[in-house]
Amino acid sequence: MEMNENDIRQLLEGIKSGNIMIEEGVEKLKELPFKDLGYAKIDNHREVRVGYPEIIYSEGKTVEQVKEIVKFMLTRGNNILATRANEEMYIEIQKIYKEAEYFPEARIIRIIQREIEKTKSYIAVVTAGTSDIPISEEVSITAETFGNEVKRIYDVGVAGIHRLFHKIDIIRGAKVVVVVAGMEGALASVVGGLVDKPVIAVPTSVGYGANFKGLSALLAMLNSCASGVTVVNIDNGFGAGYTASMINKL
Repeated sequence: MEMNENDIRQLLEGIKSGNIMIEEGVEKLKELPFKDLGYAKIDNHREVRVGYPEIIYSEGKTVEQVKEIVKFMLTRGNNILATRANEEMYIEIQKIYKEAEYFPEARIIRIIQREIEKTKSYIAVVTAGTSDIPISEEVSITAETFGNEVKRIYDVGVAGIHRLFHKIDIIRGAKVVVVVAGMEGALASVVGGLVDKPVIAVPTSVGYGANFKGLSALLAMLNSCASGVTVVNIDNGFGAGYTASMINKL
């Protein structure tokens, strides 16, 4: 089983009381730091340190490597999130865990083995255009997997800013706002100037040539004149969803 801080306390108390033999405790703790698969060292200790288990970044890995990592993580009782995954990976993972879910827009494979209580506060995910939805879904699915309520406000970019104002009460009600935008990335500054909550800006690679695959949006967001806007890397929906979750649970 995957061990969090509470599990370790219970194990030590069991050893202290004599209900758990020392040898059994040693076996449980043997693979706590990490499991070496040769091509990957799975960080079993991460949830103890930071509150979340390790996430699988699938791009650049073979289908078989992702499958074997998932197979081991299943033995630990983990909730599993594999980002930047393709359908071939999902088909193979379904063979070892048929309840696995695949979100093709977000390119995420998800396995839920332990239910996480949903937060009462919510994260607003605000998207400039329909073309930004794949990254927005990476944000949303990541945050939901970590037990957050998410409200999606899609296609409200500055080219038709009245669409944003129509949803402003929902956005202002969030504990943290994630703004996903390509092109010139102006939406993050607009939202940052309208809310009193942290704004996480996600530049996307959506745009024509001078967008430089997201660089123009990244630089615009980094140079935002609105206070309270923090920026993640280009197309890093996972990073934004993870950080938004941490803020929402403070």
